[in-house]
Amino acid sequence: MASLARPAPARTAFTEVRFVGLLTRPLVLRGEMAWLGGTRLQRRVLTPAPELTEIDGDSATLQRGRGRPQRFPLDRAPELKDLAASFVALLSGNAAALQRVFVVHAYGDARAWTLDLTPRDAQVAQRIRAVSIDGAGRAMRCMRVDSRDGDTAFTLLGALGGVVLPADPTPAGLATLCAGGR
Repeated sequence: MASLARPAPARTAFTEVRFVGLLTRPLVLRGEMAWLGGTRLQRRVLTPAPELTEIDGDSATLQRGRGRPQRFPLDRAPELKDLAASFVALLSGNAAALQRVFVVHAYGDARAWTLDLTPRDAQVAQRIRAVSIDGAGRAMRCMRVDSRDGDTAFTLLGALGGVVLPADPTPAGLATLCAGGR
């Protein structure tokens, strides 16, 4: 965990691919994520439509396009609160903070590793079945979030954040990409 720590601000490109049961094709979002220090996170979606999410402590602000920013407490979205806490814990190298929110199972080696996270909070566990983070060396490559309703989201980070995806990406193909081909 300590090797994942980054000085703030830390920014990375991302591509998120969401497989949602109600959609016939996956939803693909591209943009930039940033850890601004402390509990401050920012997620800027550039395509397919501009969106800015800022998290600071126990509150979040969401702005879509040129619309009016909407502010809400993270207590209304406990799964977002726990996911934000996991990013802060990872980027600050704080294993104890990560273990307060998730049961952590780590495996692999420096060349390719995985952290499997299971939510500790019962309310969060009703929505999120598991989170899996793949990496290599000191870098996170991907984060996969499996929801209880069967939806799955892959977030490709850093060098993979700008990868050209196939015309019809699949969960199996993205899982292989995230695992570094292993």
